[in-house]
Amino acid sequence: MVVHAIVFYVFAVVLIASALMVISARNPVHSVLWLILGFFNGAGLFLLMGAEFLAMVLVIVYVGAVAVLFLFVVMMLNVNVARLRQGFLDYLPIGAGVGLVLLGELLLAFGAGPFHAPSSAGAPDPGMGAATNTEAIGQVLYTDYVYLFQGAGIVLLIGMVGSILLTLRHRPGVRRQDVHDQTHRDPRTAVTLKKVPTGEGLG
Repeated sequence: MVVHAIVFYVFAVVLIASALMVISARNPVHSVLWLILGFFNGAGLFLLMGAEFLAMVLVIVYVGAVAVLFLFVVMMLNVNVARLRQGFLDYLPIGAGVGLVLLGELLLAFGAGPFHAPSSAGAPDPGMGAATNTEAIGQVLYTDYVYLFQGAGIVLLIGMVGSILLTLRHRPGVRRQDVHDQTHRDPRTAVTLKKVPTGEGLG
């Protein structure tokens, strides 16, 4: 239990520190990177509580969403990427240090043994049988809360469409796709066959 307590405090301290850096960093790109580190530490805390499904969702969904957020930040704020690359070598030691901290945390988490000790308070529901956490969440999510789950998906879809509309810019001189003209093209005029004599090219 001492090892589990040490791992918990390591994850918690790094999570709080990364959260403070998210709101204190002046560069939005740096804030996004600190946010990703915070998500990884939050996933580690979920693993310690025995909620491996929530940990994987936090890493896969939210870190992936943060990557999309990074793209929208660059598009909306017109961040000069070439200027950011100029100080890449200056920030390389800091980035390597953050990576080493994350690697050390992962080694501590996986070396601590079982993540969740069985107890009467955390005993599974007898109706679920011997189902894992993922199976139990799936059974509840797609039966009792299926409409709320679909509603949450619609809300996320609306947010994605809104983000695309906010970042869409019409620039003059840019050729755009016209679906109506493409679908109503006449095949007889779209392709022209040329008879090229042998040994000669097109004039």
